[in-house]
Amino acid sequence: MNVHAPLTAIRADFPGLVTADGQPWHYLDTGATAQKPQAVIDATVRAMGADYATVHRGVYARSADMTIAFEEARTRVARFINAADGEIVFVRGATEAINLVAQSWGGANLKPGDRILLSTLEHHSNIVPWQLIAQRVGAAIDVVPLTDDGRIDLDAMAAMIGPAHKLVALAHVSNVLGSQLDVARAAEIAHAAGALLLIDGCQAVPRMAVDVAALGCDFYVFSGHKLYGPTGIGVLWARSDILAAMPPWQGGGSMIDTVTFENTTYAPAPARFEAGTPAIIEVIGLAAAMDYVDAIGLDKIAAHEAALVRQTREALRQINSIRLLGPDDAAGIVSFEMAGVHPHDIGTILDESGVAIRAGHHCAQPLMRHLGVDATARASFGIYSDESDVAALVRGLERVRTIFG
Repeated sequence: MNVHAPLTAIRADFPGLVTADGQPWHYLDTGATAQKPQAVIDATVRAMGADYATVHRGVYARSADMTIAFEEARTRVARFINAADGEIVFVRGATEAINLVAQSWGGANLKPGDRILLSTLEHHSNIVPWQLIAQRVGAAIDVVPLTDDGRIDLDAMAAMIGPAHKLVALAHVSNVLGSQLDVARAAEIAHAAGALLLIDGCQAVPRMAVDVAALGCDFYVFSGHKLYGPTGIGVLWARSDILAAMPPWQGGGSMIDTVTFENTTYAPAPARFEAGTPAIIEVIGLAAAMDYVDAIGLDKIAAHEAALVRQTREALRQINSIRLLGPDDAAGIVSFEMAGVHPHDIGTILDESGVAIRAGHHCAQPLMRHLGVDATARASFGIYSDESDVAALVRGLERVRTIFG
């Protein structure tokens, strides 16, 4: 990888960007999951093969070496978001992280009459876990509206939050609209009311520097597979004092101190929340992905994706049957609809031209209802995206318009 070259020069690092017959594949679904660079593939293969052993258990040399590598990966993750090692909990993904917080922190701290504050644009994974715990404990959920350009309305949030609100959970970047949240201001509003703030960072960490200390939130969650790493691995960050007070939510090996049939005592965080044999290979792959991204630079990635978003929105504005959604400064995402054409039809016809987009409700049905649609088409960019992808998308959409008249 030549990190000094334009980002378009690194497409060769991603073997998934070529079709079976050797043609370029215009992959515009990075918001769903990112393609993997060869460096990450190689790291996971090594971890699964020549380096493989269990962690935290074996007294033999390879197990000790793998344990060191595993915990060094935790340190790598902590450095990526400016956190302490002991504040990083490995989970299967952001969905599991939010469920962990809801069931552990929520189960211990929420009571009848308490309220949880979400927003209209949240992913289902940042809605359903809160509904489950609210139903269990007798809490209620309120919803912050959006501004006209699709941002979480923080003025409205400040007006509606009150002492009964104990937890606020918001997306850093919308997976549908690409709109960005002013997390620091959201944290000020939440804390002024005595509430904690959880941030869903899935769409943020691949394209902007995240400093949890500067943001001021209390929980931050993200998935590895959107950050060019493997599936099956994600991160929960929480302030150390909060983690220390949270009860375990799953029982098993590694999360214990002592076990008898009469009683069990638990390990301190983060081990308390990592029951069972962990995702060893995936953790190593996530650390490799962070190395890859940092070698390029998140500022460079953000500027690259912002330029592609501007180019795409400008091109789609020339197609008068297309309605663009979300703000002009969307982070790496362009959602749209075409009059008289279902997004699934758009996606199918684009696929015939070697262009892959997402079509559907994007696990954000409340937002779809707010937008007055059943589904949208979404193009989402990554490190490897370039102007050829935008051109292929526009050509494909012109073909869609021709087919549907």
